[in-house]
Amino acid sequence: MTATAPTAPTAAGRARRDARTSAAARWNPTVRLTTLLVAAATAMLVTDPVTPAVLWLLAVAGALTAARVAPRDLALAHAALAGFAVSLFVANVLLRASGDVLATLGPVEVTSGALAVATSLALRTLYLGTVSVVLVATTDPVRLMTSLHQHARLPAAATYAVLAGLRVLEQLPQEWRAIRRAQAVRDPRRRPGRLPRSGRALASATFALLVGAVRRAERISVALESRGLGSGPRTVAHPVPLTAGDVVAGLAVLGVVAAVLAGGAAGGWLTGPRALLAG
Repeated sequence: MTATAPTAPTAAGRARRDARTSAAARWNPTVRLTTLLVAAATAMLVTDPVTPAVLWLLAVAGALTAARVAPRDLALAHAALAGFAVSLFVANVLLRASGDVLATLGPVEVTSGALAVATSLALRTLYLGTVSVVLVATTDPVRLMTSLHQHARLPAAATYAVLAGLRVLEQLPQEWRAIRRAQAVRDPRRRPGRLPRSGRALASATFALLVGAVRRAERISVALESRGLGSGPRTVAHPVPLTAGDVVAGLAVLGVVAAVLAGGAAGGWLTGPRALLAG
């Protein structure tokens, strides 16, 4: 009888494991979600470039330290957001006209107000993206839904429905690979190691994936109904605790955001949504 050596964890797996065991991951999921949503919503109310820049730098520092997000994952997330941020910047610089004229590019005049708003919106995109990365990297979906059921009084039917839908989504990549490999086996003209790339093959694989997902969701629904989902109060097998430390941590994060806003108001550079209507 032979023993097989355990598979070494991949870099991505180690990064997810580190993030899930960080200080931010030990935070109660309900408090974490509420705090980050409030912190993100606050950035939607400011239009100066300094405030979102400071919030973004603080979010990056928190992601690397408290959340222990891998620098590579954070960089990849920023690369994905960069295109949208640049498009917001260019569109607002070209289409807005408020304040002093700083430069003339052909028929377009670049004004100070447009440049400030464009920079603010671009930095806001990076800030919101960083907050989202922290939330996703440090949150276990099962613990989150359990905590919402316990502490936010989310109904059991909604809790289990979300978890069932998440389970179906998690299986889609594996199902897609299996379908594509099955297509390759049935294709006599294929080259070794290559999958069919025709539009017909991709459409057929997509249809098969959707049909399988619908059937799997139906089976999960029947299983949940047979177990009396929604018939009455239910117990929680693995409760998620909510302590005073979780609330203090949430208040501390919101206090830092409030301090940034207060500093901007005292320094005179904080501007609100009214700047979006200028010009």
